[in-house]
Amino acid sequence: MTEITEKRKQFYQRIASRRQKDFVLVLEDIHDSHNIAAILRSADAFGIQKIYLIFENQEEFDPRERKFRKSSAFTNKWLDFEVFDSTKICLEKLKSENFSIISTILDEEAQNFFETDFTKTKKIALVLGNEHKGISETVKRMADWKVYIPMQGFAESFNVSVAAAICLSEMTRQRKEALFHLSKKEQTTLVQQFIKKQIEIKEFKQEQKEERKVKAKKRHSSNS
Repeated sequence: MTEITEKRKQFYQRIASRRQKDFVLVLEDIHDSHNIAAILRSADAFGIQKIYLIFENQEEFDPRERKFRKSSAFTNKWLDFEVFDSTKICLEKLKSENFSIISTILDEEAQNFFETDFTKTKKIALVLGNEHKGISETVKRMADWKVYIPMQGFAESFNVSVAAAICLSEMTRQRKEALFHLSKKEQTTLVQQFIKKQIEIKEFKQEQKEERKVKAKKRHSSNS
């Protein structure tokens, strides 16, 4: 049986105590998997645990795959993912759970991101759209708030992964001051989840190691 050291458990507890409560990051039809990996790294850094991925017009892929680990600084294995094939279904789920939906968009109706108070609502979902087309018409129609990041140069917008980091940084700053943290019970549950994931990872690595030994033994036998 794989065991987790007390030091590691304390590390997980520190991480859990910094996770944000009632904050979901929604990525709609992001095309470039490397952009998603970069966004996941930022999400983890700013204490976001839940990531919703929508693949309505883009090919679906699993962000937990090994190939994304390095570019996401291995944060992808610790986050919680939910995948949707419909933007409408995803946003309806969030609304049914009383989340306020915020989207970034270049629009006359949008308000300056840095002049927006993100503590006015307890449950918040930030939606980021496709690298080329931005958010869909469904998001535009269903969003509760629309915001834009003011630009000072020739470019009209940031790369989606950069926009994610900017948004998460400011929203975290505001909400951290308002103490939107997980309860002690929620932290304990999350720590248990981290421990379970770590055990699964260790056991999987051990299985792979044993498989490599068996294959090496077979190759050695065939060459003898």
